[in-house]
Amino acid sequence: MDPETAVPDAPVEGRTISHEELMCQPVLRYGGPIHVVETGAGLKRALAEIRRERVVGFDTESRPTFRKGQFHPPSLVQIAGSRAAYLFPLKRLNCSRTLSAIFGDARLVKAGVAPGRDLIDLRRSFRFERRSVVDIGEVAQARGLKQSGMRNLAGMFLGGRVTKGQQTTNWAQARLTPNQMVYAATDAWVCRELYLHFEELGYMDA
Repeated sequence: MDPETAVPDAPVEGRTISHEELMCQPVLRYGGPIHVVETGAGLKRALAEIRRERVVGFDTESRPTFRKGQFHPPSLVQIAGSRAAYLFPLKRLNCSRTLSAIFGDARLVKAGVAPGRDLIDLRRSFRFERRSVVDIGEVAQARGLKQSGMRNLAGMFLGGRVTKGQQTTNWAQARLTPNQMVYAATDAWVCRELYLHFEELGYMDA
């Protein structure tokens, strides 16, 4: 977050944010470097840089489904750290070893909002151990908050609005658009920002 951005006080137990309040907030967009990892050398660089982090945020994107029972595996994994965001296009490059190393690294906190489904879907494509993964939504619920989705948490804690305009675009296409890249990076970045904010508030204390 911009250090000059006003962040609201910690919401009290049971507080909610209305749709109208959310719509009045400024849009949150990731403004740092975005690296689309498309080569073996890029995988090595991304892994080395991510391992230098203490906390990263992550999310996945999948090709949209329009029929009941239809399933598409994740097409993209996005991971945001303090220096950059990294986009791993799973349809164009075998990222399994790198992502397995990241998700299995107990020293590296991976923060997501309701990441359980994402991890289950990823495990359909390749096996990995899940270590030091934190569900921000569960942390919020444990603190008595009734709304635990990314958009509501961002509105209450970060003072901004996460847009979902790119969510149903084609994430399996050969090249991501600039809007898709920013959207994907923003989702991962917001997860990291929420974790750090919760940490400051003592929400991560046992």
